[in-house]
Formats: sequence, structure tokens, C-alpha cells
Amino acid sequence: MTAIVLFMAGIAAIAGWWLSQQRLAAKPWLEEGAVGDFPGGSSMSLPAAKIGLGVFLAVVGSLFALFVSAYSMRMQLIDWRSLPVPGLLWFNTGVLIVSSGALQWAQVSAHRDDSENVLTGLLASGISAVVFLIGQLLVWQQLNAGGYFLAANPANAFFYLITAVHGLHLLGGLVALGRTIVKAWRGVEISRLRLSVELCTMYWHFLLLVWLILLALLTGWADDFVTICRQLLT
Repeated sequence: MTAIVLFMAGIAAIAGWWLSQQRLAAKPWLEEGAVGDFPGGSSMSLPAAKIGLGVFLAVVGSLFALFVSAYSMRMQLIDWRSLPVPGLLWFNTGVLIVSSGALQWAQVSAHRDDSENVLTGLLASGISAVVFLIGQLLVWQQLNAGGYFLAANPANAFFYLITAVHGLHLLGGLVALGRTIVKAWRGVEISRLRLSVELCTMYWHFLLLVWLILLALLTGWADDFVTICRQLLT
């Protein structure tokens, strides 16, 4: 429950900030000029694709919040035996950070109408994401070679489940990123690519944030934080 409450509080804060940016108190009938020229007009509204992605990310975030909550509760039982964290997991984390940073670079380049750097950033992000997924499979292989099988212990099962679900979401994002890369490769105008690049960047930043939270949980760094939050909520 701790993770769910914290996540919902974060969603509420983000929603409140977004609503504040929409100027709900604005009175368009008192403004001069064409519709959409004044603050709070249609030009300030978010594209439907961004709103849709925001809703999707809220759902996905709720799913991971449930995983985190279940993990933190299950680890309190006596049969829980934490598995060692392979060193390769840190390399994979660095690769995912590079992938997210490359997309941010592509987004900045798109706003500057720099088509060459947009394509470079998209390709760098896609390649880094593929390397991350391959690295995660290698982590699984290392754990299996060490005898840490899926059904051997609840901690093992949670590790495989959480990393698999995160990897599947990243794999799904690669489909959208691949389409954007194809469009950029074919020389589609930057104005038509800008929204796709922004959506991919939002999704990648979200998955990076989720992964960092999961990593803190899987490595035990978040144990003290979870304990404190549980005490505050009880």
C-alpha cells in the first residue's frame, strides 16, 4: 500500500500542476483577438496524443506501483532470500540512461529543425535500448548459471517478473521509436516528426524513472525508505 499511496500522491501533484498550466480561470470572452491567440486558448491545449500517452503512463505506473507494493510486503516473510545483484545490471542502467539522454538530444534538435542530429539521436537511442534488452537477457543467463532459478525462491520470481514486464514495455516503445526512425530516415519534415519525437522522449524518461525505482528496490537501497513510509502510514 505504501508504494500505491506515494504513486497516487505523485499523480495528483502532476495533475494539479498540469491543470494550473491550462489557465482554467481564464475568461476567453473578455480577451481580444482571434480564438487561440490568447493565453488559455486552443493553442495552449495539449495534443490528443500527449494526453493519451499521459493516461497510458498513469496506468503503467499504477501497475509498477502494485509490483513495488507486493514486493515490499512479500520480502517481510521468512522464506524470502534476496539474490545477488549481477554487476552487469549497473552497465545496463548506464546504457538506458544514455538511451534516454539521446532521445532528449533528438527532441532538442527537433525544436531547432536540425534533421541530421534528430536522426542521430533517434538511432543512438534505439541502439542503446536494444543493448539494454540484450544486457537484461544476459543478467538472466548469469543468474540461471548461478542456480538462481525462477521457481527457487519468491525473490527470484519477483526479480524475473519485474524485469520482464519493464523489458516488454521498453520493447513496445521500440516499435514506436522504430517508426519514427524510418520517417526521419526517409527525410520527413521535422515539423511532422516533432510530436513523435516528443512522445518517444516522454515514454523513455518514464521508463528510465521506473527502472531507477525498481533498481533501488531490487538492490535493497530502498528498504529503509519503504520501512519509514510504512511506519508513517500505520
